[in-house]
Amino acid sequence: MTIPRRLLISASLFHGLNDAATVAIPMVFPILYAEQILIVRYSQIGLLSNFGLLTTLLFQILIVHASRRWDYRIVHAWSFVGISLSLLLIPLSSSYWMLFSLWLLFRVFVSFYHTLGMAWVARTHPEQGIDFAMGVQSGSGNLGVVLAFISAGFLAQRFGWPTSLRTWAAVCFVLGLISFLLVRNMAFEKDINHRLNMASWLQTIRRMRPVIIGFLFGGACWGMTVYFAPSLLHHKFGIPIGRTGFYLALWIGIGTVMTYLFGSLSLRFGRLRLYKLSFGGAVLSLFLIGCADRAGLAVAGLCVFGVFLFLIYPALQSFVGNSVPAVHQSQAFSFAANLSMVSGALISLFAGFISDQLGISSPFLVLGGLGAAAFVLSVFVFFPLRNAPSAEGIKS
Repeated sequence: MTIPRRLLISASLFHGLNDAATVAIPMVFPILYAEQILIVRYSQIGLLSNFGLLTTLLFQILIVHASRRWDYRIVHAWSFVGISLSLLLIPLSSSYWMLFSLWLLFRVFVSFYHTLGMAWVARTHPEQGIDFAMGVQSGSGNLGVVLAFISAGFLAQRFGWPTSLRTWAAVCFVLGLISFLLVRNMAFEKDINHRLNMASWLQTIRRMRPVIIGFLFGGACWGMTVYFAPSLLHHKFGIPIGRTGFYLALWIGIGTVMTYLFGSLSLRFGRLRLYKLSFGGAVLSLFLIGCADRAGLAVAGLCVFGVFLFLIYPALQSFVGNSVPAVHQSQAFSFAANLSMVSGALISLFAGFISDQLGISSPFLVLGGLGAAAFVLSVFVFFPLRNAPSAEGIKS
């Protein structure tokens, strides 16, 4: 097996367990709220999501600097062991603030993949191969979320939420160990000679300017759906938590299929055209979800949302991989992930408070309105000219 292929398989497993863990825990939040255990208000869910995402944002910045002297394999091991340990500890929470603290600890350990793992995939799959690699690793992360949505809800419903998280602790450890063994004998070059100063950050950000809006919108959509769609389906429409997990798995399952098809679709239709279509479709889907007055319509909105939202990510990631030099790609993917984290943190904090005041559907309508404005900015301001040099990466 070639080194790029081994690394892609390892990164895909790593991405899968990382993202699965990040939704397995929020899947129990509606249960805790419904039973008034640990969580008694939507705003508390908003605070958890906000501070959790901000914690990941902070550590992604620290990690991208420290990683120049760290071996990727060591960082990989720390991450999956820490994720597994956090999932074991969270069920021991005896108060909201203990849950809050352990949640922040967990968010530290999920700060590694989107900065380093994605950068190494980009380094080993340059030029035309990057669309395929980014589609596969992105799809694998989504596949992990599908499995977590399906199993976490049903396990929590049948055996209790602590059992659900402990089961996923074991799954994450096994997958993490396999992904680590795949790269244990590989050599990873360190970037000790390349200083990550303010000038290098500004240069990297300038190269990414056309897709900043896209990353902000994608992060907001992800944060909103993961943290508040379970409550929308479970509390507003009375859907059991197990079936709620299934519907959310269907949402991201459709998205997973789309990410695996991204390379072919991009080759056929063009990356920029596909990006615009996906952005606009995601905005319309948010309005459909927010306006739904019955469960079937809300679920249909989620499914359509899955078709469009998850084509945005690999398009943006491919642009970054093709537009930023290899020595700055860890910075670039850190910045991209942090954009998503910031928007997700802000929208989820806002969503918690507005849900307490106006109902659980209201945040989706607000995000739809913000998304419409973001679509106009992205398409008509950041990509106004098809021959703009800054847009070459996403056009290819």
